[in-house]
Amino acid sequence: MTLLQIMSDSDAGEVVLRTGDDAVIAAELGKRGITFERWPLLEGFSAATTTEELLAEYQGRIDELNADGRYKFIDVARIHPDDSDPEWPAKAVAARTKFLDEHRHAEDEVRFFAAGAGCFYLHLGNEVLATVCTAGDLVSVPAGTLHWFDMGTRPEFVAVRFFEEEDGWIGDFSGDKISAGFPTLDELLAPA
Repeated sequence: MTLLQIMSDSDAGEVVLRTGDDAVIAAELGKRGITFERWPLLEGFSAATTTEELLAEYQGRIDELNADGRYKFIDVARIHPDDSDPEWPAKAVAARTKFLDEHRHAEDEVRFFAAGAGCFYLHLGNEVLATVCTAGDLVSVPAGTLHWFDMGTRPEFVAVRFFEEEDGWIGDFSGDKISAGFPTLDELLAPA
């Protein structure tokens, strides 16, 4: 479920807005300079769909998004639970904790979720916008925006990533532990 929850940056319990309405999400994020779009999902998409097939299917959308040619590196990030791998729990924890602390990037962080889910927490002034992205969601977080990302305790997603530079994914961490005071992706999606 795609979701936007806007909270006070000083009190996560102070929820200003919680919505799953795509139009409201796009409007609220747009007011704050964040791009949010819905792209159609691939029929028959599965974990077996190759990176090449995925990129080929979305080539028209990718070309449109990259019409100015600024994204020189476009790839696909995948993570799927593998209960047959005894190292999976440690791999999941390592992947999840990599970007759980507040950071920023030197370039826009652009992601299209072809499958699964993840949550971008955008720290904008005195508010935090928890933006849960699911299959079909594209989000573009402007360069320099303080944020963190949670993929949940059982990470699972396939995301097309767009970079201007090969190292564009590297975060500049603020040192602020604000993320510890906000609901996790799992908590946001838990039944009420």
